[in-house]
Amino acid sequence: MASFLIGEVEAITGIKAHVLRYWETIIPSLSPPKDMGRRRSYSNKDVQVILRLKYLIQEKKYTIEGARDRLIEDLAFPSSDLGTKAAEISATIQEIRGTLLEILSVLQQTKN
Repeated sequence: MASFLIGEVEAITGIKAHVLRYWETIIPSLSPPKDMGRRRSYSNKDVQVILRLKYLIQEKKYTIEGARDRLIEDLAFPSSDLGTKAAEISATIQEIRGTLLEILSVLQQTKN
């Protein structure tokens, strides 16, 4: 299982380290374990939670408390809407893949 140091999470998410440490104090599901050197070790799940919080706060304009409550609600009552969105995303990816395969086919024909 992958684990990330706080600097790596900062680079991945674009969220400053001091903000990540603050979020740990108010978000119950965000509590990365620390190693012997007291360095945080974030899991993939932690990074997903951080990205979800970032989305709720920056894109949806939730307050930190509102985003926390929404995250707790999402974890307690998974929305069927998420399944619908996942299906839509999957369909879009399949459509893009088909288009790319067509382009590849045309390119290979013109090369020969």
